[in-house]
Amino acid sequence: MSGGGLVELDLGELDWTVRLLRLRAVATTAPPDAELLAAARAGVPARVPGCVHTDLLAAGLIPEPFLDGAEGEVRWIGESDWRYETWIDLPDLGDAARDELVLDGVQTCARVLIDDRPVAELASMHREHRIDPGAMASGRHRLTLDFASAALAMLDADDGTLPYDWAYPYNRLRIMASSVGWDWGPTLVTAGLWRPARWQRWAGARLRTSVRTELSDDLAEGTVVVDIELDGASGLVEVVADGRSVSGVIDGAGQLRVTVQRPRLWWPAGEGRPDRYDVQVRLVGSDQVARHRVGFRQVALDASPDEHGEAFRLVVNGRPLFARGANWIPGDALIARAGHHRERVEQARAAHLNLLRVWGGGVYEDDRFYGACDELGVLVWQDFAFACAAYPETPAIAAEIDREARFQVRRLRGHPAVVLWNGSNEALQGWADWDWPDRVGDQGWGETYYRRVLPEVVGAEHPGTPYIPSSPFATMADAGPNTDSSGTVHLWDQWNVRDHASYREHVPRFVAEFGYQAPAMTSTLVAVTPDAQLSVAGLAGRQKQPGGMARIVARMEGNLPSPQTLETRFVDWSWAAQLNQADALTTAIEHFRSHWPRTAGAVVWQLNDCWPAVSWSLIDHGGRLKPAYQAVKRAFSPRLVSLHLRDGEPHLVLINDTREDWSAEVVVSRQHIVDGTLASERLAMLVPPSAVVVRRVDVGLATPRSRRDEVLVAEDASWLDAPVAERPAGRAWLPLCRADGVRWPKPEVVVTGTRSTAEGVVIDLRSDVLVSGLTLLVDALGADAALLPVLLPGETAQLLVAGIDRLDRETAQAAVRTRNQLWHR
Repeated sequence: MSGGGLVELDLGELDWTVRLLRLRAVATTAPPDAELLAAARAGVPARVPGCVHTDLLAAGLIPEPFLDGAEGEVRWIGESDWRYETWIDLPDLGDAARDELVLDGVQTCARVLIDDRPVAELASMHREHRIDPGAMASGRHRLTLDFASAALAMLDADDGTLPYDWAYPYNRLRIMASSVGWDWGPTLVTAGLWRPARWQRWAGARLRTSVRTELSDDLAEGTVVVDIELDGASGLVEVVADGRSVSGVIDGAGQLRVTVQRPRLWWPAGEGRPDRYDVQVRLVGSDQVARHRVGFRQVALDASPDEHGEAFRLVVNGRPLFARGANWIPGDALIARAGHHRERVEQARAAHLNLLRVWGGGVYEDDRFYGACDELGVLVWQDFAFACAAYPETPAIAAEIDREARFQVRRLRGHPAVVLWNGSNEALQGWADWDWPDRVGDQGWGETYYRRVLPEVVGAEHPGTPYIPSSPFATMADAGPNTDSSGTVHLWDQWNVRDHASYREHVPRFVAEFGYQAPAMTSTLVAVTPDAQLSVAGLAGRQKQPGGMARIVARMEGNLPSPQTLETRFVDWSWAAQLNQADALTTAIEHFRSHWPRTAGAVVWQLNDCWPAVSWSLIDHGGRLKPAYQAVKRAFSPRLVSLHLRDGEPHLVLINDTREDWSAEVVVSRQHIVDGTLASERLAMLVPPSAVVVRRVDVGLATPRSRRDEVLVAEDASWLDAPVAERPAGRAWLPLCRADGVRWPKPEVVVTGTRSTAEGVVIDLRSDVLVSGLTLLVDALGADAALLPVLLPGETAQLLVAGIDRLDRETAQAAVRTRNQLWHR
């Protein structure tokens, strides 16, 4: 029995080079010139983690791929073969030393050589690769990775029978699907080591651990379960958690368990504290220690039958909850340089989100993402890496998928935030609705993975955590996907062919995707537009959905002024699109939340962006918050005042997503857009915890004298006493005619003062007429402003501008934007 000694070399600290081995481009629109090819063949310094694109960019050989027109210029990179190379110095640990090369992320098809000796052939970027190099002498060795073009590997493997979309058949290779292009992202297939790499050398035993927790049905007893592997020799291992220590001799592999009585529970945001425990695993007699942070929580998926079909509710520690969520995509199309994981999770939490869905066309995310979700109490719905395509079920691919799934589930199961595993995105819908059977025939298309392989892996490696085979998905027997009566739905007709008012026609059990498009903030777009002259036509290259630009205009119909007239000025078009996105998400979220507990989740598409784009995101690639983010923040507020049309009649809806009673005094009024209050009533209403109260607005109050000149307004009587950042949730408005029929008066919003606070700058604004959609577009200052639903005639209100410590009145005045302005350009 040996304690062992371990030496780990961080390969990211070594000097790497990358060079072009072979240009194989077949779909390139702009082939490289001779000078560029010569420099690439000679080689340039490289970084690990990194990729060919980032290395050539750092060497000054290619433009930033996100600049206007650059995407096509660099496409040849993904259709070429590349060599990464470095030298490793191995220490002398004696004749019994063992070695392993550990590559956390390989993108994607690589042959690994040590001193020109092949040691591995790799073809997946979705899991860690551990490579046994065989007997290795101490001293200097050359490490080489030859990357074959993943783009051409996909094309070579495709026989045309398994449907997919975009530039390359990503379903033929275990690659980040969206790297081939998506309806929100560019085509940037690349090569490299996209996550850290290390060389481990040890004598004696090497410690490896994986951790999970168990919680008794009565929540009174928790257990930390540590699976242990010792490579090379047996050893004594000690586990310490919550002051308790358990130890045992491990020979090869084994398990140790530590019991914690009456553990502090991990709760999602808004439900309690996300408490966690430190766990230390030590190989006695060595300096090898593994550290984990775990949480105790119980999770279930309630799919019980009811009068509407079957429920689809997440239940955490016995409490059903409404999932206020957003979909998460890769943070950069060049995934090796994706960052800001914690910042984005913090932004999600600040918008009152309690769930993020890691979408299956991206990657299994960075450890920093899951750690932030654990710490902040944000639930994670984790897709397996399958999206919008039919996948082969050949023995080789099936074996690789099993390895991928087991690795990722074991990697992520220790995170209390991970509460739901999903087998695929839109796979079952593809089979049911997209005419796949005609092309696929009787060959396997992935269903075996979703219905057998993946649930077996989750059941074995992460017991007690719910699994679904796909989304959309119906839990009811014999029901097809994407139906309101059970399971999850993806609502895309509202964006693609209809309007956002039609969200109100659906009362689904759980909405896993819905969204509206708008451009990134102007400051983000200017940074990638060489001449800094933005135009609607010039953004066409950043719109990746076929027909998307036309849809932006068409979806304004009925909500904003004649859309065609807005295209003459970019500033008008951009603000109108951003406001329309905000309106659409407000309509959808308020409607879905109003039907709790029948509807138990609304997950917006999408939280973030992978490049500066025209897309469905709430936060653009530069980290700037779109007006839609502010609208979602308001609509997801734990306590919300809203006005809805139900059966053609106005209804007041109060939503209380807290664990305490809400005794609300609500003033409902009919307001003339210039003259102010025409009629009002004050209502005392009690909203129990985790409940919704709906009340029809009095018909006399709701009946206008001139419907185009009047709107309904509802507000919590104490809304002006609330912190400035929370005030938008306390007021709502509803037009008494079609939204674009309101005769919005020319806005006279005046900034009357500014003052600095710990949270940012508070702006005092006054208007002589009723204005809606009031905000300040201050992204050029590195700041973000709230979106106020409505400001009444003669009223003074406040907006919080976060991210800066001072703002003068003149600058604030120039940044004011309202709905009214679109009628008075």
